[in-house]
Amino acid sequence: MPSTAKNSSLTRRSLLRALGGGAVLGGLAGCGVPAAYVQPGERAVADLSGSDKRLNWANWPLYIDTDDDHPDRRPTLEAFEKQTGISVRYTEEINDNDEFFGKISPALMNHQRTGRDLIVMSDWMCARFVRLGWVQEMDRAGQPNVAKYLDPQLRSPAFDPGRRYSVPWQSGITGIAYDRRRLGREIRHVSDLWARDLKGRVTLLSGLDEAFALLMQGNGVDITRWTADDFHQVCDQVEKYVDQGHIRRFTGNDYTKDLVSGDVLACQAYSGDVIQLQADNPHIRFVVPEEGAELWSDSLMVPDHAEHKRNAERLVDHYFEPEVAAELAAWVNYVCPVPAARDVLADAKDEDTAGLAENPLIFPDDAMRERLVIARDITSRERVEFARRWNGIVGL
Repeated sequence: MPSTAKNSSLTRRSLLRALGGGAVLGGLAGCGVPAAYVQPGERAVADLSGSDKRLNWANWPLYIDTDDDHPDRRPTLEAFEKQTGISVRYTEEINDNDEFFGKISPALMNHQRTGRDLIVMSDWMCARFVRLGWVQEMDRAGQPNVAKYLDPQLRSPAFDPGRRYSVPWQSGITGIAYDRRRLGREIRHVSDLWARDLKGRVTLLSGLDEAFALLMQGNGVDITRWTADDFHQVCDQVEKYVDQGHIRRFTGNDYTKDLVSGDVLACQAYSGDVIQLQADNPHIRFVVPEEGAELWSDSLMVPDHAEHKRNAERLVDHYFEPEVAAELAAWVNYVCPVPAARDVLADAKDEDTAGLAENPLIFPDDAMRERLVIARDITSRERVEFARRWNGIVGL
């Protein structure tokens, strides 16, 4: 198995931004469109899995292992097809949460098939699908690996208690990255971003859903139960630092270029990106601040009226076999939702691959886990107001 993700996280995570579509979604879910909600009894159709051995899976680009010599081949997926006889149509068609929502929402709203049996969405968008009743409850009785191996810290997010409707595909941490050699000191707190010698050398993430939690944690807020006042306090602070010229700019994933060049010394960052950057520059560090950081996931869900639900559930369970999860983790380098995969990697013959087992950004240690929290999502009623204010600050 490959020992690095070949820039997979750099490309894929750069696509996660909460733009204007978030406001549209908020209006749909919370401002007078109750017909969009689908009742539990209206979500399923006859499952063809027993007689039709196939399924359609929509995912993000560069978010699955590929063969080094044949990039169009996906070893873990091919293994599933060989073991089960189920043919998988794998499509890298999700480039943005809102964009994909707009693509399939007309069908879901009108109780029609989307043509997909399995989709992968970010936490905050998963919350919308669950709230609207647009995804089906999975049959955990047929998913023994999920039941046994799913990371306990990911088992019950606020948007889906008990993980009835979603299963993490990969997870990550939103924390702080910095260049230790250029900065000349350690960063341990969110407030360290506002040191005088960092004026004009700091960036924050532009997406509302990606940025707010870490900044709240810097204020000592419990992000599992944050309030509107907590949000506006963060906005007030960010506005102040924008006015002072302290924040260089707001970014998507292009913060990585600024950090590598030295134009930026510290920035809000994703753990998966930093693993890639460290391969070329070991002086780049990633820190989970002492106040804590957000643990997020992109999760698998079965949309309403999927025709191959059981096949999709079997595929989900396949990726929770520790050996399969280890092979995937070695390629994508995100936080693995299967802790048992660590022992598999540790036994790898390849030294670089075995070393991944000791990387806390793939398998967080106990000390780091104590500071990781899954934030409550922005509700549909909050989204329009919050997006308007945040986007005004960021300039979106």
